[in-house]
Amino acid sequence: MRYQLKPLGDQAVIVSFGNTIDPETHRFIKTFTAHLHEHPFPGLIECVPAFTTVTVYYDPGLWIQENDSRLPYDHVCETVETILTALPEQEETAARFVEIPVCYGGELGPDLEFVAQHNGLSSDEVIRIHCEGRYLVYMIGFSPGFPYLGGLSEKIAAPRRSSPRLVIPAGSVGIAGQQTGIYPIATPGGWQLIGRTPLSLFRPNMEEPSLLQAGDIIRFCQISEDEFKFWMD
Repeated sequence: MRYQLKPLGDQAVIVSFGNTIDPETHRFIKTFTAHLHEHPFPGLIECVPAFTTVTVYYDPGLWIQENDSRLPYDHVCETVETILTALPEQEETAARFVEIPVCYGGELGPDLEFVAQHNGLSSDEVIRIHCEGRYLVYMIGFSPGFPYLGGLSEKIAAPRRSSPRLVIPAGSVGIAGQQTGIYPIATPGGWQLIGRTPLSLFRPNMEEPSLLQAGDIIRFCQISEDEFKFWMD
């Protein structure tokens, strides 16, 4: 797969795999980051995957050598290129499926009607289409445990709110453009809120604090308000 390297300050390299967000690029990024985790090179601090990039942070002090005019960045780029060249073909692995229960509309999904009207649909049609989708978790970011999902139908896409809310409750399910996502903690935000899940996506006291991981496939299923309250009790 084609890639480009560019510096991020003097302690990181951005490895870019183009501008297209797709499952193939996602699989390659997973293979690359897994290799770095299993076989870290000297000075590697961490690697941060995104939609089409991986940012590799390193300690430049470990790459300064006597009688060598090259910068630490040059050494790290050479190491990264060697790894990328030798990476094996990424194999299809069985994805983990996660079902997310959601209570749609009402106080828990105050923007459901807007999304429906924007697309010339009924609220029930928006819910049906949203639940029919299968969504790939491309990355976790923005806030702890926040999943960036691919796979939203164009039929229910909607613009962000013109005025963001100061506080969005944890568990809120929203739509922004052609993306859907779940707010794991209470934060400001401008997505159109169509429902809320009783599941906790961010569990700081657990060994793996994020319920969802890159590579997971999730589906949403509708629950009633009574079921939502039961989950929360």
